Amino acid sequence: MFEIEYKGANCIIISTKKTKLVVDPKISIVGLKDISTNEVIELATEDRFAINNPDAALLINSPGEYGISEFDIRGIPARRHLDSENEAMISTIYRVELNDTRIGILGNIYNKLSDEQLESLGVIDILVIPVGGNGYTLDAVNAASLVRSIDPKVVIPVHYADEALKYEVPQDELQLFIKELGAPVETVSKYKVKQSLSTPATLSVIEITRS
Repeated sequence: MFEIEYKGANCIIISTKKTKLVVDPKISIVGLKDISTNEVIELATEDRFAINNPDAALLINSPGEYGISEFDIRGIPARRHLDSENEAMISTIYRVELNDTRIGILGNIYNKLSDEQLESLGVIDILVIPVGGNGYTLDAVNAASLVRSIDPKVVIPVHYADEALKYEVPQDELQLFIKELGAPVETVSKYKVKQSLSTPATLSVIEITRS
């Protein structure tokens, strides 16, 4: 069993009984307190979202293969949303395998993935994807298109409008993405997964209340 919490921006925490994986913990850039990564796994989709805590159990901020505790992680290079094709790919998307469940984590990336990137991601059960748009992240239309190309069972949207956060540019409301995707929505304080078979048979949106 594991559970997923949402902390704001692109930050989520995936917790098991043994350890935690914290994604993009540097949320001080949106006016919140950074998430501690002491003795847990720190994973960043870009360097600017990392704390690089020397006391973390493992630091992951670049492409490669990683394994620790119950987590098997693959980092795949990706182009940032605003970068041109001539610029280096300095973002990383991730495939996280945990208890037979496959989780995809996308940061603020370009709106199309290559066949090679999609093949590296492979089959995904749960996809975490930013949807706020306005030139900073994927917008509702492009996020929904990527969801369809990856074809997960569950979508967890992040990085959308929140009055408590100070984003660099205004972010769109979550409802724009939900309307564009047209999938049923469940709102929870934490998303709990007992086993891979507990994910829905058809595409569902899980809205996790920021904690």
